Amino acid sequence: MTASGGAPAAEPFFLKTAGGTRFCLFHAPIGACLGAVLYVSPFAEEMNRSRRMAALQARELAKLGYGVLQLDLHGCGDSSGDFMDARWDTWKHDLALGAAWLHERLGQPLILWGSRLGVLLALDYARTAPHPVASMLLWQPILSAHAYLTQFLRLRVAGALLGEDGAGQQGTNALRATLQTGQAVEVAGYRLAPALAASIDALPPLYSMPPSCPVHWFEAIAAAGQEPSPRVLQAAASWRNAGVDLHFQAVICPPFWSTSEITISPAWLEATSAALRMGRHDD
Repeated sequence: MTASGGAPAAEPFFLKTAGGTRFCLFHAPIGACLGAVLYVSPFAEEMNRSRRMAALQARELAKLGYGVLQLDLHGCGDSSGDFMDARWDTWKHDLALGAAWLHERLGQPLILWGSRLGVLLALDYARTAPHPVASMLLWQPILSAHAYLTQFLRLRVAGALLGEDGAGQQGTNALRATLQTGQAVEVAGYRLAPALAASIDALPPLYSMPPSCPVHWFEAIAAAGQEPSPRVLQAAASWRNAGVDLHFQAVICPPFWSTSEITISPAWLEATSAALRMGRHDD
């Protein structure tokens, strides 16, 4: 059985953990295996909006000879637990389990492929990863987890203003105060646990988390000739100054992680595949 485009169908399975099971899709490499890629998905609804792009990219990487593991983190997707049960440290433990599974299956250098908040999770995990991280692929990283959480909480505020939330109008500061009292907050259908919110809030900004391995960073722009935001360029410069082997690429691409309709960007997929095709991640 093959999927579209000639790639074999992904192998679905559940990875057992002490706290339940994690749903996984494994895309076996075609031909000689060049590396093992572990996908670290975005947060909340961005994960669902990105699923199609992630699946297409995983198939393309498999065609290039990379084994790719897509793993639904605890409380997300088809894995066990509710979103309310999710914790940052548990997600890092899930990545360790995924990396161990890839090592046992392929015995190849580990490549972390993070998207959005998944980039910060991948960077945080890489600092203490039991399996060495050979390189990283970063899709539109979140620059500040604190600002990102504020933006997420604003979805609840917007819902209140539109009369969709009987709790009335609450600002993000009030919602943070609620979380700090130990009460969960529901945002756009996701019940956010105080512990997870605190972990996200406590993350350092991206510029202060330089990885020790080579990195390909992909940043979306709306039109040819457009520059990424100054904050993005500053973060990239900070990493280069810290000695990171950084390959930064701006790609004309819609924000597929947030569009209301499922969006596909062939240019983004090709740019990511080309980065691995260059062979910089084979050692």
